Amino acid sequence: MTRPTPTARNVPALLAGLHTEKRSCAVLVSGTPGGVIHVRDGMVVGVETPGAPGVEVLLLKSGRVTEDDWSAARATGTDPARLALELVAQGLLGATELEIVGRSALFDATFALALTSPDGWEVAEPRPLLVTGAAVPPDRLVTENTRRIRLLSNERGATARFARERLEPAPAARDPLRTARLSARHRTLLTVADGRRTPRDIAFTLGRGLFAVMLDLRDLLGLGLLHTPSTAPGGRPSTAPRTLPQPPTTPQPSATPLPRRKR
Repeated sequence: MTRPTPTARNVPALLAGLHTEKRSCAVLVSGTPGGVIHVRDGMVVGVETPGAPGVEVLLLKSGRVTEDDWSAARATGTDPARLALELVAQGLLGATELEIVGRSALFDATFALALTSPDGWEVAEPRPLLVTGAAVPPDRLVTENTRRIRLLSNERGATARFARERLEPAPAARDPLRTARLSARHRTLLTVADGRRTPRDIAFTLGRGLFAVMLDLRDLLGLGLLHTPSTAPGGRPSTAPRTLPQPPTTPQPSATPLPRRKR
């Protein structure tokens, strides 16, 4: 059973109140991207949102855990808490490694939620969660979100727009002298950024955190190796036509001559 919380002015204030009360619950956040914030004894222990990769994506896409091993661990039951125990028991992950991945996913998902204002929220009963051992006080999340936004652009709205931009390699990315000193992860980003994927798409594709991907993309933009498909290399919106112009048509001679006027 859920109940609305109209007294909270925003989600951070709500989480602060839950922390004071040492509540255990799930906060359902509506909007884009929206998500679920899992709270245990007032501490945030997990966040699920379509705006950032979760623990499963980070583990599978990065190759830390194979699809077969993940499926075998899940076959032991549907309880997410049991799944975490199986991953450790089978030696697929250490308990400390799982906690680190869980904490990273938690901070990243909270960052994704912080980029836009939610449509609303409500408090519900606790929901099943892949237990990683991560537990963070709400004020720590607020501080970290502020730091991340400042590192990227110092403005939440600008950072949110950046997270939705589609990027592709600029002409300079074809110059081997410009790319020779790039790290492997930066070169991978140049390959994955195809003009259709946003930073969020790229994060899910590679199994990396959204914030880390955005930092690397910002570096490549600064080097002039990436740009948005609709923007010319110089930063001016492109005015070039999207299709080749058709040659002008010329009137064809008539098949029969016009009749002469008789005097």
